[in-house]
Amino acid sequence: MNYVPGTASLIDDIDKKHLVLLRDGRTLIGYLRSIDQFANLVFHQTVERIHVGKKFGDIPRGIFIVRGENVVLLGEIDMEKPCDTVLQQVSIEEILEEQRLQQQAKQETEKVKMQVLKDRGLSIPKADNLDEY
Repeated sequence: MNYVPGTASLIDDIDKKHLVLLRDGRTLIGYLRSIDQFANLVFHQTVERIHVGKKFGDIPRGIFIVRGENVVLLGEIDMEKPCDTVLQQVSIEEILEEQRLQQQAKQETEKVKMQVLKDRGLSIPKADNLDEY
């Protein structure tokens, strides 16, 4: 196999099932249908997989266009390998509720951390204010 530089190396991966991890933390699974010179990707029969603890749920998204700069990880899924996962698949409603509860708990933890820092005379600027410095 010859080495092809850049996104052209993905040509062999077209029409294969891939998992892509995005910068915002989302995980997508779908068939890679198209790429361009900027590593923009088009997926078909895409699902968004949400993991919470030992549970996961798949939300159907259909055709999905991903801007290349948002890709953190891209990998082909081996369809011939048997699935030996310990994760339990649950319904969309159940995984969304689990995700909401997890995010709520995380926000409460962050709130407590910020209060402790404030009580000790420390402050951390909010993310939206970081551009000002």
